[in-house]
Amino acid sequence: MTLMRNANKMTKPHNFWKTTGRLFRYMKKWTWALILVFIFALVSVILQIETPKILGKATTEIFKGVMAGNAEIKAGIHLTQLPLNFGKIEHIVIVVAVMYIVSALFNVVQQVIMTQISQRVVFQMRRDFKAKMERLPISFYDTHNNGDVMSRMSNDMDNIGGTLNQSLSQLVTSFFTFFGVLYMMLTISGWLTLLALITVPLSLLVVGVVAPRSQKFFGNQQKHLGLMNNTVEESYAGHNIIKTFNQEKETIDKFEANNDEYYKASWKAQFVSSLIFPLMNFVKNLDYLAVAVVGGIGVANGTITLGNVQAFLQYTNQFSQPITQLANLTNTIQATVASAERIFAILDEPDMDEQTADIPAVADDANLITFDHVNFSYSDDQSLITDFNLGVKRGEMVAIVGPTGAGKTTIINLLERFYDIKGGSIRYEGQDTRDGTRPELRRHFAMVLQDTWLFTGTIFDNIKYGREDATEEDVYAAARAAHADTFIRQLPDGYDTVLNEEATNISQGQRQLLTIARAFLADPEILILDEATSSVDTRTEMLIQRAMEELLAGRTSFVVAHRLSTIQNAQNIVVMNHGSIVETGNHDQLMAANGFYADLYNSQFSNGELA
Repeated sequence: MTLMRNANKMTKPHNFWKTTGRLFRYMKKWTWALILVFIFALVSVILQIETPKILGKATTEIFKGVMAGNAEIKAGIHLTQLPLNFGKIEHIVIVVAVMYIVSALFNVVQQVIMTQISQRVVFQMRRDFKAKMERLPISFYDTHNNGDVMSRMSNDMDNIGGTLNQSLSQLVTSFFTFFGVLYMMLTISGWLTLLALITVPLSLLVVGVVAPRSQKFFGNQQKHLGLMNNTVEESYAGHNIIKTFNQEKETIDKFEANNDEYYKASWKAQFVSSLIFPLMNFVKNLDYLAVAVVGGIGVANGTITLGNVQAFLQYTNQFSQPITQLANLTNTIQATVASAERIFAILDEPDMDEQTADIPAVADDANLITFDHVNFSYSDDQSLITDFNLGVKRGEMVAIVGPTGAGKTTIINLLERFYDIKGGSIRYEGQDTRDGTRPELRRHFAMVLQDTWLFTGTIFDNIKYGREDATEEDVYAAARAAHADTFIRQLPDGYDTVLNEEATNISQGQRQLLTIARAFLADPEILILDEATSSVDTRTEMLIQRAMEELLAGRTSFVVAHRLSTIQNAQNIVVMNHGSIVETGNHDQLMAANGFYADLYNSQFSNGELA
């Protein structure tokens, strides 16, 4: 829902010209194609605006023939047909038809080229955006809403693509049409042109007053649409809770209120926007009437030909269209530049710090993982970890415990370099983890999180995600080890069952089993379990614990645990509270110290949580 709300914001760019210039730099690679588009657009417009004047010559020729015939009839000459020059008229009509066809072809070709350019530009921007997302630090994702990032990747990109494809060509065409029609009008009659220009201020007034109000009302409409859709989504997602607490009437009343507000905003937006074209038609008709009257007088006085008056009336009809189009494009272009600005804001975010520590490696380090005088804080004004030391040998289990919100996951974040430490050193096999690349470091890890992550696809593919070169038998073996094989085979499609969005077609416990199977398949050197069994029942947890004993044999593990009964055999227990490490040691040592861990353990025992 956040995605929809962000997509509906009617924003304006903060730095229009700078962002526009940067957007056009993306099109630099296709400069010659753009020049060709402008040439094709110019030729197409020239052909279109020339045709009324040429067609007017046919009208003049017919008028001359009719007048000459009437004169001969008055002179007593018997006529079987009017003395019309059909050959000349036919030639003019063919020329006009050819010009229209060529103009249409040029217009189609320039549109095809512009479509290619716009799609390639958006393709390149999406690729740059995706590459940037991989280089951004985890802190960026912690401080930015997922829906907002998705909105930039999808809605803003589509907005740019649509504008480059349609609006840019329309902008060029409208610009050429406006000045081209003005020039053709001047070649026919300066006085009629001045007469036609009198209504231009009226057109600008209509556009300048109505268009901004229309934009404001449409913004309000989109805002209420987002609120209404948000209400619908929340009601749908929580319909069981709504029924349980008898909140149906309140939910319906809330929807009705949002729906009513949306109706009012939508009505205003549609009404005001619908005024533009009738008002512009009214102004155009005033032009049309004035030109017809004055032009008719000119034809009667012989100062202008009938064909030129006909052509001028057509030009009058065309003259207001570019003004209306340019006014509408102003809002579109502003919204597009604002979209580009939002994308460039992400591209300008600082990348992950790749600076190496340049700390000499410790030869023959007895520990697999070493925390050496580690200091860390998420912000400069609040220290989280100070002078933390811990040595972890191969095959050892390190448990990280503490109340909710104590900062247990921070240790994991540092271990996998989701965040870099502020001081000290974290070593893997004697080498500081900052002196290697993150992908190289993370190849040694597999992780099972409390919040399961499964993608839309088959169960088989979701398990195989742990190791892409795994065989079918490897996948089945991993599922059996995680005690997931039984429930998978009971599904109608077994391992070929397709998980829907958020995998809601299986239970939370089953989702957790699949992520554990994925970790089994990865066969990691270091296993990280973040409340891995919190979503399964006690019997399943016991089965998983036995399987984990086999998986953990000979492997190092870091276990973030809430139930202390699961980590009593850990060689090291790191106790955290309020974001700080308060105790370290094994279970017996910490119980003997009678400190925070002992209090935590005893409170769980008294509450029956350790049973």
